[in-house]
Amino acid sequence: MSTKPIDPMAFFRPKSVALVGATDKSGWSLATFNNLQVNGFDGDVYLVNPKAETVHGTAAYPSLSDTPRPADLVYVMTPIGVVPQVVREGAAMGIRNYVVLTAGYGEVGGEGAVREEELRALADELDVTILGPNGNGFINAADAITPYGLPIPQPLIAGSVGVVLQSGALASSVLSFAQSRNIGISLLVAMGNETVMSVTDVVRGLVDDPQTKVIALFLESVRHPEEFAEVARAALAAGKPIVALKIGRSAKASRTAQAHTGALVGDDKTVAAAFEQLGVIRVVSLEDLIITAGLLAETGPLPGPRVGVVTPSGGASEIIADRAEDEGLDLVELAEETTKRLIDVLPPFATPNNPLDVTGYVLLDRELMGKALNVVVQDPNVDFVLVLQDLPRQTADMQLALETFQRSAAIIRESPKLVIPVGNVLTDVNETGRAIKAGSGYPTVAGGIEHGMSAIGHAVRWSETMRRHQDDSAAPQELQPVFPDGLPPRRGSWSEAPAASFLTANGIPMVPAELVGTADEAVAAAEGMGYPVVLKAAADGLEHKSDIGGVVLGIADAGELRSAVDEVAGAMERAGHPGARLLVQPHRNAGTELLVGVVRDPAWGLTLAVALGGVWVELLGESALRVLPVAQDEVRRAISSLRGLQVLQGARGAESVDVDQLARVVTRIGSLAHALGDDLVALEVNPLSVSAERIEALDALITWRD
Repeated sequence: MSTKPIDPMAFFRPKSVALVGATDKSGWSLATFNNLQVNGFDGDVYLVNPKAETVHGTAAYPSLSDTPRPADLVYVMTPIGVVPQVVREGAAMGIRNYVVLTAGYGEVGGEGAVREEELRALADELDVTILGPNGNGFINAADAITPYGLPIPQPLIAGSVGVVLQSGALASSVLSFAQSRNIGISLLVAMGNETVMSVTDVVRGLVDDPQTKVIALFLESVRHPEEFAEVARAALAAGKPIVALKIGRSAKASRTAQAHTGALVGDDKTVAAAFEQLGVIRVVSLEDLIITAGLLAETGPLPGPRVGVVTPSGGASEIIADRAEDEGLDLVELAEETTKRLIDVLPPFATPNNPLDVTGYVLLDRELMGKALNVVVQDPNVDFVLVLQDLPRQTADMQLALETFQRSAAIIRESPKLVIPVGNVLTDVNETGRAIKAGSGYPTVAGGIEHGMSAIGHAVRWSETMRRHQDDSAAPQELQPVFPDGLPPRRGSWSEAPAASFLTANGIPMVPAELVGTADEAVAAAEGMGYPVVLKAAADGLEHKSDIGGVVLGIADAGELRSAVDEVAGAMERAGHPGARLLVQPHRNAGTELLVGVVRDPAWGLTLAVALGGVWVELLGESALRVLPVAQDEVRRAISSLRGLQVLQGARGAESVDVDQLARVVTRIGSLAHALGDDLVALEVNPLSVSAERIEALDALITWRD
C-alpha cells in the first residue's frame, strides 16, 4: 500500500470520466458506460479505443491524449500489459485518479504479484491514486456517479449507508439486497487488490462524509490493523457506526504459540476482541450487514436496552421475547398507568403485557395498533418501542393503506420515544411498499423478526460502547519498566525466578519465593516461610517445569522437602539442567486460579488473554481477549464476560473476589507488557491466584525476541 495521503471522497466525485479500453465486445465496458448514462451522471464521458471510431453508439478517441480535455477519473479496462502505459499517459496530462478493472495481478501470484508491485511503484513515482486493480469500481449514489463494471439493478436508491467490500463478486448482490429492503446507499466501493487505495482510506473518507451516517464493510482480511484501529476510533468518536462482516471465523491453528496463552489466542478471536474494543459491530451474514446498517442509519444511537413491544400476533410476541433474551434486551414490565390506559384501548380478551399482543382485532379496528402504540410510547420504563408492522406488498385500496400508514407514521414521528418498525419475515419491499412509504413518511422497516432483532441488539450494544467511549476519561496506563540488578540478558525465555523478580519490581504481586542450591538451604527457607511449601525447578530457559517433574506441591515438613529436593534435582539432570537451582515458595491452598497472558498476534500485536485456569480452561474453553493497550474499565468488562465469573463471585458458598482489584492487577500486567514493546514475544502469569484475602502470581514466564 502506498504511504502517500489520499483524498478518497474527491476521488469518488469526478466531474468527467474516461473509459480506456472501451469496446462493444466487453460486458464490463457496456455495463460501465450504461451505468453512467442511466443513473444520471451529468459530466463528460470519453470512450477510448485505438481500433474503433465508435463504441456503444458513441464516438471514441484513439488515446487519452486525444480527448478534448483531461478527465477527472480514468477507468482502465485494457489488457494488463497496457495498464502502465495508460497511467503514464494520463499522469502526463495531469490526471491523478484511476480505477483499474484489469485482473491478473497479485490475486494470481507469481508474475501477477510482480506486476502489482510494479504498478504500486508506478503510482508512487507518478503521485497518482489507483482503486484496484481487479476491482469493479464504485457507485456514488449520493452524487449519481456510477463508474461500476457490472449492471446496477434499478432503482438505485440514494441514502446514507456507505458500503466498502473486499469482494467484487458480492458487491452487486449486496446492492440488490439493500435495494430490496429500500435501504439507500451513499457510496459503494469494490476495493479490488488495494494496491494503492485501501479499505482504511475509504473508511476514513466516509467518517468525514456528511452524506454517510453508517459504514458497512465486507472484509476478507484486516490488512492494516493499526490504520484500521485509528479510523475505527475516529468513527466511534464521531458517533458513526461501522458494521462489518469479517469472514474467516473458522478455527485455525494459533500462530502465536508461546507459553500456554497461545492456545487461547487465535486469529479470529483476536479480530473479535479488537472489533469489540473499537466499537465495530460484527455480523455474520450479508443480510445482517445491510439490515443493521440500515437500521442505524434510520435511528442513530439507541437510548438503552429496555424495549416495549406492540404486535398484532401472540406467536410473534413469543418469538420476539425469545430473541430479545438472546440479544440481551430487557422486556420491562409496563408501568401501572400504562396498563390502565391499555385496558381502555384493547379488546376485552387482550392482556396488557410486554410484549403486547393487540390480537387479530386489528382487522376490525384499523386504528387499534396506533392507539396501543400511542400508549406504550408514553411508558416511563421503556427506552424505545418495537412495533410489528411491515409495509404491504399489495393492497386492494391504496388510499386506505396510505391513510393507515400515515396515521402510524404520525404517531411514530411525534412519539417521545424512538419507535422501530419490524416485519414478520424477510421479504422485499416492492413498488407498492415503496409507494406507501414515500406517501406516508413511514420509517424504514427492519425485517423480519430474526434479522430485525439481531440488528436491534447490535445497535443497543454499539450505542452503549459509543457512550462509554465518549464519556469515559480513563486511558490505558503508561508504565516505565523497571529492571532490577541481577536479571539475565533480554533474550530467549526468562524462567520463573527472573520473571518473578522483574514483575515484583514493576508492581505485580508475586508469591514470596527464595532461590536455593541445596537441601539445607531449602529447609532453612521453608522454616522461615512456614510449611507447607512448594519446590520448583529454576533452571534458566526451562519454560514448563511440570512437564519434566520439576514441581512438587504441598510439602509438609523437612523430611518431605529433602526428598523433594532429590526428586526435582534428578528430574532437572535428566532434562539437561544438572546443578540448577531450586525455588521454594509457600503453598497456597485457597483461591481460584486464573491464566493471565500476553502474546504477540502477527497482525494486531500484543494481545492480553484472561481465562480461568486449572481445570476450568479445559471445561469452559474460553478466554477474554483485549488488544493492548487497554484501560482498566475495559479489562473489568473482559473479566465480567467470562462464563466462569460466578466462580469469582462466590459460587457454591465460596468467598467472592474483589473483581475491581483483580482488574487493576490484570491491567498492570497488560500495561507492563505493552511498555516492553517490540522486545516482548510473550508474558505469562500462570496461575494468578485470586481469593478474598489476596491476589498474587504463583508462576511466571517471559519470552523475549532474540
